[in-house]
Amino acid sequence: MGRHRVGGGRDLRSRQARAADKRALGARAEAIVAAELERRGCLIVARNARVGRLEIDIVARRGRLAIFCEVRARARSGGFSPLETIDEAKTERIRRAAVGWMSAHGWPGISARFDAAAVTFDSPEGEIDYLEDAF
Repeated sequence: MGRHRVGGGRDLRSRQARAADKRALGARAEAIVAAELERRGCLIVARNARVGRLEIDIVARRGRLAIFCEVRARARSGGFSPLETIDEAKTERIRRAAVGWMSAHGWPGISARFDAAAVTFDSPEGEIDYLEDAF
């Protein structure tokens, strides 16, 4: 099979490979954050939970507290924290998704907390920056 060229002379296969690498990096980061939440006494209820067209990276519970966590991953650290990429529009989508999740799963009377985590892979095991009550 020959190579296919897409805008700017970029190779389609390499574009697909980069997308696959990004998904794999995100999955590794989510696994690290899920393990951290479990270490903190939480039960992981769902990962990549869909609520309509919205998604929540990690849904966890600790007693009567629901934790909705947004996870960001970077291959290496740079001049800014990956947490800085979570803007107001993203937090609003996560809040709407959380309300939908709690309603769909019969979680009335449960308090909700919105956390954010960044995993940077400067080393193979990754370094986590976890922020409770982020938004």
